[in-house]
Amino acid sequence: MNISKKKFIYLITPNKITKDFYRNLQKVLSVNKVSFFQMRLKKYSKKQKILIGKKIQKICKNYNVRFIVNDDPYLAKKLHADGCHLGQKDMDIKKARRIIGKKIIGITCHNSALLAKRAVKAGADYIAIGSFYSTKTKKTMYKCSTKNLIKISKLTKIPIIAIGGINSKNYKKLLLNNANFLAISSYIWNNKIYKPLEAIKKIK
Repeated sequence: MNISKKKFIYLITPNKITKDFYRNLQKVLSVNKVSFFQMRLKKYSKKQKILIGKKIQKICKNYNVRFIVNDDPYLAKKLHADGCHLGQKDMDIKKARRIIGKKIIGITCHNSALLAKRAVKAGADYIAIGSFYSTKTKKTMYKCSTKNLIKISKLTKIPIIAIGGINSKNYKKLLLNNANFLAISSYIWNNKIYKPLEAIKKIK
């Protein structure tokens, strides 16, 4: 995956899709800092995800952003997404590979070098490491340090995505410690001070 250094953001949907979400998504992607956009919707039906996913996919395509579907390789295939992201309790990567072929598959590896090694060996295209800071987007089960990040980065050449509570005040530290991309959600979508466009502009 050859990707511009400036586009180091891996953006994730808010937990709730509001009416102005699509308009804000276009504004945020127009800044040209996002490489990946993940649809992660835990409380929506399959039917709703298909409708939302089609709209997101179109916007991502317009801005040359890779569209990733969380948890569900079948849905990723149906939406013609660029790939899917799998947690440790989701489908096995080999099975997912049979469903979506050569498309991108990312794997959550928490704070574990062992899980990272396994994911790389199984053929993951990227691994996600975290959580680095506390976050309201999901319950923080695993704490990760920059030490973990440096150790894991030495094991592989595939991109590493840092995740968990990342904002304009703490993001630089992760980039300086070998994170290739930063997964961000609530800082953009649920920011009490800045609108989504203003929030992403703070991350230079």
